[in-house]
Amino acid sequence: MAAYRYDYEVITQWIEPGEKVLDLGCGDGSLLKHLIEVRQVQGYGVENDPDKLLACVRNGVNVLQANMDEGLTDFEDGFFDHVIMSLSLQAMHNTQGILAEMLRVGHEAVVSFPNFGYWRHRQSILNGRMPVSESLPHQWFNTPNVRFFTIADFDALCEMNGIAVRERIGFDEGKVVTEEANFLASMAVYRLGRD
Repeated sequence: MAAYRYDYEVITQWIEPGEKVLDLGCGDGSLLKHLIEVRQVQGYGVENDPDKLLACVRNGVNVLQANMDEGLTDFEDGFFDHVIMSLSLQAMHNTQGILAEMLRVGHEAVVSFPNFGYWRHRQSILNGRMPVSESLPHQWFNTPNVRFFTIADFDALCEMNGIAVRERIGFDEGKVVTEEANFLASMAVYRLGRD
């Protein structure tokens, strides 16, 4: 059984019943399957890994194979109510490009990512090692992550690109972090729009 994903609960609260949802880097399709079951969304996934594509099909999720770093040219402007990227943004080479594309094809974007500024990650680096944790589960030599950024970095990127942060929630060990999220939250979930 897959580990409980508390970001799924937050994302589910932000999705209205019957919406059109695009899930980028959808993995095995478990988030979309959940949204279809509890919110009756019209859901579509995008994934590049052949094994994960097969898992999506087994989960009954509509999925397309695509390299997201090349953009979302197959989708019309504003076609989706929400475009989601859950724990995949840090694996994108073209971060600004994918965020712009998410907000082009969707009315809102939802992203979640591990916070590299989390105090335990900082402690690992002070101890001379790259962090390995629940939110950053890979070793430095086999990580799919190409970007390591903090909540403060992401806030600055949104401001620089005219992206409105409509809501932000930080978590540590499944609990909401209300203060000092850049230091105390291991993961963040954002609801984004255009200014």
